[in-house]
Amino acid sequence: MKRILIANRGEIACRVIRACKALGIETVAVYSEADAKALHVEMADRAVAIGPASPAESYLNHERILAAAVAEGAQGVHPGYGFLSENTAFARAAEAAGVVWIGPTPQSIEEMGDKERAREIAKAAGVPTLPGSRRFALDELAGIEGAAEAVGYPLLVKATGGGGGIGMRLVDAPEKLLASVSGTQQLAAKSFKDGTIYLERYVPRARHVEIQVFGYGDGSAVHLFERECSIQRRFQKIIEESPAPGLPAELRARMAKAAAALAAHQRYRGPGTVEFIVDADSLDFFFLEMNTRIQVEHPVTEMVTGWDLVQQQIKLAAAGPSLAGFDKIAQADIAMHGAAIECRLYAENPAKNFFPSPGPLDVFALPPAAPHLRVDTGVRQGDVITPFYDPMIAKMIVWGESRDAALAAMLAALEESRIEGVKNNLAFLKAVIRHEDFAAGRLDTGLVERERARLLEAMTAAPAVR
Repeated sequence: MKRILIANRGEIACRVIRACKALGIETVAVYSEADAKALHVEMADRAVAIGPASPAESYLNHERILAAAVAEGAQGVHPGYGFLSENTAFARAAEAAGVVWIGPTPQSIEEMGDKERAREIAKAAGVPTLPGSRRFALDELAGIEGAAEAVGYPLLVKATGGGGGIGMRLVDAPEKLLASVSGTQQLAAKSFKDGTIYLERYVPRARHVEIQVFGYGDGSAVHLFERECSIQRRFQKIIEESPAPGLPAELRARMAKAAAALAAHQRYRGPGTVEFIVDADSLDFFFLEMNTRIQVEHPVTEMVTGWDLVQQQIKLAAAGPSLAGFDKIAQADIAMHGAAIECRLYAENPAKNFFPSPGPLDVFALPPAAPHLRVDTGVRQGDVITPFYDPMIAKMIVWGESRDAALAAMLAALEESRIEGVKNNLAFLKAVIRHEDFAAGRLDTGLVERERARLLEAMTAAPAVR
């Protein structure tokens, strides 16, 4: 494989370009009108314009993207995360065009992307699952109340074909059910072109712990340990770390074994993430979903294992089903060293429910990368965070010999950072890192919402960084 087209933008496009450069592979970037001067366009060997700023007419238009891949002589296409990364039609169209799809098989994407089907597959693989309902199509409400009673309150209304917390609604009483279901169906139809939803039991004090897996496509798979992703706002992650603090070693081992078994059961190919809900009180764990792509937070795993997941993904795709020339790594050869933490920097206003805050990056100064500090970004000082795409500015990832050392390193890196011109969550992240519950590893997905007032107060009280 000599040339790869990256069907994405921003931070993840830059990340894939770096992996390709390390492997001696040329890269082709695609860009919308809004991204004509973007960093990923500058970094790539070639670049092709694919349409207006609207995602539907550019980064979600797989016909234009594949036409660019063929025209530029790309042997493979890497979808990154988001956009078309879990789009079965795009994966199949790439393969039909003779372009190597750098991801799991379209069948895996289809089966695990369907949340109801994924739960059934997890059950068949012996993985514990939360009580849930059948799917309900757009505008279908008949039988929903009985299904909710069977699942039990509180519950979550979730999009069958969705992810990233989009449209997810918490319902704590029967009288709120119908409005929540209707709202989620409408948003799911708009966001995923699939208005079906299902209901799932809500765990009040839940931890979100995920296992990084890597499947070889031949019925074997390994895990690369866990990531704690409980620090979230609006059901979306902002801080991730590994190892998960305070979880018994035996529980972590059982979760990792279950995740690897699921990937092997599916003959899964490449990196994927099996996400679990862990009851913070009972420490029971339940399958949540499987993401059939590289995750935003994959650098956390890379920092503690030394594996480059994107390079391995590309090598596996190049080897093909026969795995010719690909060196499989055995589970016994994968070890975890120290602790790593990732913070996501967003152009958003924490005081206004983390609403996106597009605008110019008048000042964008993060500490330089170092052996134990990694900065992944797709923007530079002077760039504009547009309203068209995800408002993430950068990710900072640190490593330490222990969690305490990693926390100290992260706080130091955040203190050294300056972002001006757009409202952002830099001060909020510092407030979370300093919070006594976070520092002590007392985590659950409700921490940010429960402590939001204190965190906002701490954010505004913090001295300005100069």
